[in-house]
Amino acid sequence: MGWSAQDNERPNIVLIMADDMGFSDIGCYGGEIRTPNIDRLASGGVRFSRFYNAARCCPTRASVLTGLYPHQADVGHMVYRDRGEGYHGHLNQQCVTLGEVLQTAGYRTMMTGKWHVGHQNESVWPANRGFDRFYGIHKHIDSYWKVLRGCPVYKDGKVVIPPTANPENELHPDQPWYTTDVFTDYGLKFLDEAAQQDDPFFLYVAYNSPHWPLEAPDEDIERYLGKYTGGWDDVRRGRFERMREMGLLSKHWGLPAADAPDWDSLSKDTRQNLDFRRAIYAAQIDRMDRNIGRLVDRLKKHGMLDNTLLLFWSDNGCSAEPERNMFGYRFDKNRKSNFQEWRKDSGRSSSQGRAWANASNTPFLKYKKWTHEGGIATPLVAHWPRALNGYGQWVRDPAHVIDIMATCVDVANADYPERYKGHDIQPMEGVSLVPALQGKALDRGRPIFWEHEGNWAILDGKWKLVSDGPGGEWEFYDMEADRTETNNLADKHPDRVRKMAARWESWARDRNVLPWPWKPKWGAGRSE
Repeated sequence: MGWSAQDNERPNIVLIMADDMGFSDIGCYGGEIRTPNIDRLASGGVRFSRFYNAARCCPTRASVLTGLYPHQADVGHMVYRDRGEGYHGHLNQQCVTLGEVLQTAGYRTMMTGKWHVGHQNESVWPANRGFDRFYGIHKHIDSYWKVLRGCPVYKDGKVVIPPTANPENELHPDQPWYTTDVFTDYGLKFLDEAAQQDDPFFLYVAYNSPHWPLEAPDEDIERYLGKYTGGWDDVRRGRFERMREMGLLSKHWGLPAADAPDWDSLSKDTRQNLDFRRAIYAAQIDRMDRNIGRLVDRLKKHGMLDNTLLLFWSDNGCSAEPERNMFGYRFDKNRKSNFQEWRKDSGRSSSQGRAWANASNTPFLKYKKWTHEGGIATPLVAHWPRALNGYGQWVRDPAHVIDIMATCVDVANADYPERYKGHDIQPMEGVSLVPALQGKALDRGRPIFWEHEGNWAILDGKWKLVSDGPGGEWEFYDMEADRTETNNLADKHPDRVRKMAARWESWARDRNVLPWPWKPKWGAGRSE
């Protein structure tokens, strides 16, 4: 039976977001990492081939929660400094969150994990922005084993674990405190509570996996040791071919040159340590997938899976941080041979670096923070047995995280407010994805826009205009013929470039993007 807005039984909604995961890191998007639980959701649901985020952690989270572009919600950059309108660093009062909208529609609202859209003022905490239950951290996490300084763990509106190197696992005292597991444990607890109620529920699980640092249980790392000794070129070629075979990529698109040194030119010791780092990264995703399986199993146990809309995606492309270091943070010091000394150091103790991130973002260019496809393209897996048509099929229409609010409002029969708690609320920017879930075309009717740190883009139909920051050259691509952005057509379409650049600037001035707080010295007129 297909879903319609007239149905009496509204679906439960479960949103799951990964952190810094590459476009092709999961199996159902061509990856070699074992993700059988996500893959089963995909085979029993639909996958989006052109789903987009907002290029970085905080901006994407703001868009997901509000249905607005991040600058409209005042999170155009990060949350640690107030840079003025559009960049205050916390959700403003001219937006409503998914929690607030769904609460007013009678949903029980719950969240676990990483909030990261405001922490300094209590008024912007999850407990005060629409969530009945919350367990997690208001700021960055940057550790799997510890609770870092300035980043305490909250349950609802109270601190339950202050910063410590040895946090207690409250629900399972016999087990170590590992974020991916603990956030899932509380997700399961909240699901059990919701199962005792008659109202539908909304659960948002925001994992910090696989964001650096590289930290995973030893037994998970063992599963991948030696799997990457062939290097990043082998990974990229293997993924590219699988993605073509599964129909995700056109056979006409090329694979850009690797942004990495030749693997065979590296010493044996360097290759072994790179294999080791990549094994930890893969283990983090593997662990997250198994935890997603736990959530799905609990939904099944309560008989709720059939009428639950479940969406899974990543907040941005894989991270190349630190961009200046091809092999990741502290590669020269934190080695496989002394792993037991640094395995729980957290912070910037380790990362996989630019070379492996390039493989994670196969087949695209660039990384987290950029607005080329490698920075903004993400998988989106949608699962909803009661309502989806064409299990395992691809949705080809472009979509964006701004669409998640509109989708939830649609399926929940909720009213998106013009005013909320005495404040005028900005209209939603997105469109409902329900038609796409049922095999129909999306009727967006306007372009999709991006900006982060002066990197920006506009997608209008098949045409994409993109630039790498202040002073960068225009790049113009036909996304139907060349989604991997290998053939810049800017010189061949100067009029279209000027018109799209002007349209982007008009959007940017209307949505609090411009003027930039760091005052770059260019605008749309430079195309002249």
